[in-house]
Amino acid sequence: MLIDDTEEDLYVLNYILTKHNMARKISIMNSAVDALKYFALRQFNPKEFPNVIFLDIRMPAMDGFEFLDEFMKFPAAIKKQCDIIILTSSNNQGDIDRASKYPIVKRYITKPLELTTVLEISMLQNL
Repeated sequence: MLIDDTEEDLYVLNYILTKHNMARKISIMNSAVDALKYFALRQFNPKEFPNVIFLDIRMPAMDGFEFLDEFMKFPAAIKKQCDIIILTSSNNQGDIDRASKYPIVKRYITKPLELTTVLEISMLQNL
């Protein structure tokens, strides 16, 4: 799943993942609020949750950290299944440190995303 409010970033990541057959299914959410609604409707069916979530930090209405706080409230089986990769333009050390406090955050990557990084992630995360 891709959660980002920037259409260009969503397009690029979706294109890379699709072109290189790195995901069986890609869901795109333009906001963290929409993603949480999607997950709330499926919280009792962990099989419908993605294995990997690419999450932007800087978004209107609800930022990535607020999303993480809410996502941590889901059942343990869901959190165990989903790895979150922060994909953001922020290289602020405070953001990096804050993200590392969430056990479900597996990587922190700054934009722009490069193909080699996605290839490395796909091998490690089993996209």
